[in-house]
Amino acid sequence: MDLKLKGKLSLVSGSTAGIGHAIAAALAAEGARVIVNGRSQTSVDEAMARIGAGEGGEVLGFAGDLGTPAAAEALAARYPNIEILVNNLGIFEPKPFEEIPDEDWKRFFDVNVLSGVRLARLCLPAMKRANWGRIIFISSESALQIPAEMIHYGMTKTAQIAVARGLAESLAGTGITVNSVLPGPTKSRGVGEFVETLAKADGKSFEDFEKEFFETVRPTSLIKRFESPEEIAALVAYVASPLSSGTTGAALRVDGGCTKSAF
Repeated sequence: MDLKLKGKLSLVSGSTAGIGHAIAAALAAEGARVIVNGRSQTSVDEAMARIGAGEGGEVLGFAGDLGTPAAAEALAARYPNIEILVNNLGIFEPKPFEEIPDEDWKRFFDVNVLSGVRLARLCLPAMKRANWGRIIFISSESALQIPAEMIHYGMTKTAQIAVARGLAESLAGTGITVNSVLPGPTKSRGVGEFVETLAKADGKSFEDFEKEFFETVRPTSLIKRFESPEEIAALVAYVASPLSSGTTGAALRVDGGCTKSAF
């Protein structure tokens, strides 16, 4: 299927690894011009080299912490006509509620929520002039099923859904769509390393740990395994495309059935 993304200027924040990297690769494979982002120039260069370019596509780069206003403004100045914005930048950290200080609540909100709000605000003027654009927040099934082991993370994922819906409402009647995408437990780089560490500490293989995880921690999963970043990227590439013009204001689940609701 041709997603009609050729030449579309796209930004995927936090795209040197994991889900963000898979999304950037999927967009590039469809011929989009993709801005790869990471905190260091080295990580950006390595990610760009791994992606290459799709037919008619182009892989660009921006090194900088897009959780900060200065970096976001510098990016917008360099690339003022972004047509597709994928707010993927995010952090997570399991921690008991009583041990989460105010600073952690603020840090998680700044990185996971405010970074996307800020980038959307900077990209919207060009989208409005063109009367076309796509803004996608990479949320999580944790937005609907707040994990007891990292409540501060779950809070930010819920906030992303609220921002996406409200922004979509504010753009009613335009050619700009805003959606959130909710992955389930995914074997991205950070999660994979975290799981491998836990498995080794318990003297288990990854496969044994995975089986136990989906029996006890995420028993509602219907696929009973960690998703691959590419499975998430496939949905995001469609939502980013002109073909998805009828989808906006939605919280789209690609969570392996973790969320136990038909709606």
